Amino acid sequence: MRKVVTKAIFPVAGLGTRFLPATKSVPKEIMTLVDRPLVQYAIDEARAAGIKEFIFVTSRGKGALEDYFDNAPQLEQELRKKGKDELLEVLKSTNMDSGEIAYMRQHKPLGLGHAVWCARRLIANEPFAVILPDDVIAAEKPCLQQMVEAFQETQSNIVAAMEVPDDQASAYGVLDVKEDMGSIVSTNGLVEKPKPGEAPSNLAVIGRYILTPSVLQKLNKKRSGAGGEIQLTDAIADVLRDGEDVYGYRFEGQRFDCGSKAGFLRATVAFALEREELRDDLWSYINDIVHADKAAQ
Repeated sequence: MRKVVTKAIFPVAGLGTRFLPATKSVPKEIMTLVDRPLVQYAIDEARAAGIKEFIFVTSRGKGALEDYFDNAPQLEQELRKKGKDELLEVLKSTNMDSGEIAYMRQHKPLGLGHAVWCARRLIANEPFAVILPDDVIAAEKPCLQQMVEAFQETQSNIVAAMEVPDDQASAYGVLDVKEDMGSIVSTNGLVEKPKPGEAPSNLAVIGRYILTPSVLQKLNKKRSGAGGEIQLTDAIADVLRDGEDVYGYRFEGQRFDCGSKAGFLRATVAFALEREELRDDLWSYINDIVHADKAAQ
């Protein structure tokens, strides 16, 4: 019987220190990219891929994230009274039904692998997805949907992968490629943050995963890896050594690293330019800046 992916883990326990002072009181995941929080992009992508159960691994100070997905009766009533039906529908689309979403607390920042392990009891013995909201991917067909379709064929572990310059590979988990089959590559292993010049390829793992329950069993060992943290890529490499297949998936789309200020700004410009009501004004402003800069030179 072919297995189906219906559960997704969203590790959102990080403190977002690169965005201080904003993240002193606002969780990074609900900082807005144009007019939608980062986490909303992740939720929409998961829904498009057929995810039915959404598991958030949080930490202290993330109450605003939980409130975001709750109903807002007073606001809905005000919009309804003023006849703002379009805004009302937008608001309702952010609500999550009772039982659809769960929250787990990660008490100590012990790494991505540990965050995923915290959700183990809600996953049980099923394949599951992991989505990092920091990685926002603009794609005609959502990235996780592409991966779910690939999983339907492979029924094996799949990690999203993209090519990066050689001098940037040490910032990522990197695939040791066994066979390159185009959009899908089979692997010999994964290396977390290899030393400069020692990366086995330039295919880097980014924040989308479809994993088997065996990965959670490996995470039970709580083995520390790079940076003294429990690394998800180490557990994936362990199941590969045990004989399970692990595939890299070259997704179609553009990834923005919204965990960095520069990446967040690039994403804001790119997503705003895709909006018909914003495009002309923004292009005009960008052109004015460019021409002013050239004139100054």
